[in-house]
Amino acid sequence: MNVQPYCNSLTRYSRYKTRVVNIGDVPLGGDHPIRLQSMTTTDTMDTLATVEQSIRMIEAGCEYVRITAPSLKEAQNLENIKNELRKRGYKAPLIADIHFTPNAAELAARIVEKVRVNPGNYADKKKFETLEYTDDAYVAELDRIRQRFTPLVKICKEYGTAMRIGTNHGSLSDRILSRYGDTPLGMVESALEFLRICEDNNYYNIVLSMKASNPQVMVQAYRLLIRKMQELNMNYPLHLGVTEAGEGEDGRIKSAVGIGTLLEDGVGDTVRVSLTEDPEFEIPVAKALVDRYSNRTDHREIREVITLPYSPYDYQRRKSNEALNIGSSNVPRVIADFGEKQAISAASLFAVGYNYSVPLDKWNITDQACDYIFVGDNVVDFAIPGTLGLIYNAEKWSSLADKTRSYPLFSFEGFINASERSDELNFVRLSIDNVFELKRSGLLEFKDYLVFVLETSNEHGMAEQRRAFIELMALQSGTPVIIKRNYTDLSEDKFQLHASTDAGALLLDGFGDGLWFKAAGIPSKNVNSTAFGILQATRTRISKTEYISCPSCGRTLFDLQETTAKIRVRTDHLKGVKIGIMGCIVNGPGEMADADYGYVGTGIGKITLYKGREVVERNISSEKAVDALIELIKKHGDWVEKENA
Repeated sequence: MNVQPYCNSLTRYSRYKTRVVNIGDVPLGGDHPIRLQSMTTTDTMDTLATVEQSIRMIEAGCEYVRITAPSLKEAQNLENIKNELRKRGYKAPLIADIHFTPNAAELAARIVEKVRVNPGNYADKKKFETLEYTDDAYVAELDRIRQRFTPLVKICKEYGTAMRIGTNHGSLSDRILSRYGDTPLGMVESALEFLRICEDNNYYNIVLSMKASNPQVMVQAYRLLIRKMQELNMNYPLHLGVTEAGEGEDGRIKSAVGIGTLLEDGVGDTVRVSLTEDPEFEIPVAKALVDRYSNRTDHREIREVITLPYSPYDYQRRKSNEALNIGSSNVPRVIADFGEKQAISAASLFAVGYNYSVPLDKWNITDQACDYIFVGDNVVDFAIPGTLGLIYNAEKWSSLADKTRSYPLFSFEGFINASERSDELNFVRLSIDNVFELKRSGLLEFKDYLVFVLETSNEHGMAEQRRAFIELMALQSGTPVIIKRNYTDLSEDKFQLHASTDAGALLLDGFGDGLWFKAAGIPSKNVNSTAFGILQATRTRISKTEYISCPSCGRTLFDLQETTAKIRVRTDHLKGVKIGIMGCIVNGPGEMADADYGYVGTGIGKITLYKGREVVERNISSEKAVDALIELIKKHGDWVEKENA
């Protein structure tokens, strides 16, 4: 299989070269920097509020400002907004965000520097119907789309306006879904249909995006888009984003997993982080993700890939043996690093999900309790919870009188030469160099009670660890592998983003049977929470409620941040339940993608509730809607009461 199917190299960092698209005075693609952008949340008809928020975004580092234009009146008011910004000395290009209204797009294209259209609803009305098409009928539908879309293309070409064809996973048309299914391929084909119309009109000032709330779908769609463009001799720049990522820690982790995975391979020309927060708070997150690659090209060399033993376009977890409760069909495990603590007590475990009650003399184990703790050379002299394992340095482990639920960590050479090993579980540190020595070492013969702890000090560490997994697959080694990363001199925010990128990229490709982060200066609670957040974002281990929450914009019909907080307080104990919280019908049932329940604004102060993609109750008063959502969850059997409530 081609080892460079969607990027320049899987082992050497290099920006994927795209054509230059001119957007006002800030060109995109080619050798230009990765651009940062965000979207206003104000009412587009409120000129002053939109201008003031745009200025806050620009001063935070936003290079393109996107503004919704759901109808002709908002499109017309873009001129007032643009004039006021220019009068105040701000020249950032403006982007009009269009969904169902071609006439608004055609007007906006005469005013702003770029328009964004969603091919899933620009010329289609979504009814969630399964349609059967003959080839002739399908061609007739494409002709209808051509007639609706061509006027906009011609206006953009005449006015020098750029365009983003932005596919969203949750808003694919019924026509695309009927032919290609709810798949990354359907997302790609949806964009290509519109792109072909542009090229037929000799219009090429185009940016593409493939957004989804599920980072796995998003990453596969972008990779597949690049492969398709290569086949068609296209090289349009890419706008990266995870749509409806949510708020706080969850939104940042999910965004870093999706966007960071692509940036690691040099893919992406502009980034928007979609958080359910004020837009100026999105920019520092996007900047932290992008800045990491400013000097990446000087990393230590990684041996090239000869053959690729997996598909980067389809998720399949690497097959591994079962070693105690690690590998095979077990969920990825989380290891907390207590190796440098002065002493370890029962209270130390509170930070990693274990709460000890002295009066009751029992442990309370949370949904985000780590599975193992590395204690190094420390001595643990209290009774640990029954679900927890302790990992000791091998020499210390050998000296233990009681080895119950205690396991050794060996160096590569130490395990080979060890006089004593555990009959249950052994951990062995592994570097990329060790991986290439495995055949000679004899370690491949140990299959039942061995786990590798894969480490890297390479600046391009994700690629080096991926290369190690590729080699393990080539050796047909089924030994489970823990992904271990060591971080120093990072703030908590940067640690969260870096770890999510580094580990998330591997997990999305099916690699890794567990996570182990060592992060100097970061509280153990935050490190543990980040590890579980990454597993949740990659859908490899579900430990909490997931919120698919849009970032708000001028179309939003209620206070998204406040409402999301209210819903989270009532429901955050519902492990594995996915709740979509959408500000309007544009980001409604389709954009919720695979949510179990939906809470969607359909009018001022009015909410419609969904079970999956089916409407359950329309136009509920917003004062009663959260209670109605809880009742809906109870009705369908997904409700449990909070403990100690």
